[in-house]
Amino acid sequence: MSKQKALNMLGLAMRAGKLVTGEEMTLQKIRARKVKLVLVAEDAGENTQKRVKDKSTFYQVPFVNCLYSEEISRAIGKNRMVIGVLDNGFANKIKELTSS
Repeated sequence: MSKQKALNMLGLAMRAGKLVTGEEMTLQKIRARKVKLVLVAEDAGENTQKRVKDKSTFYQVPFVNCLYSEEISRAIGKNRMVIGVLDNGFANKIKELTSS
């Protein structure tokens, strides 16, 4: 996995305004079918992970949880555990980088 490249893409997506951050906002956008990829921190609480994963599965949104909250927070400049990617291009690239 090319973790650093994925984190760089997250930072780029944040600056481009293509991310939604925070659990509630991300779940809201998943329900509205705007989110293309969901990232949840590996060290997020069990309930948070389950809740977001269940919602992602129901709405058929790809789900990634291989990054830690500190890494995610540093990449986007905010303390967050849950992030939704709103752009197909960014989502595909981040998915590719985290799965390899």
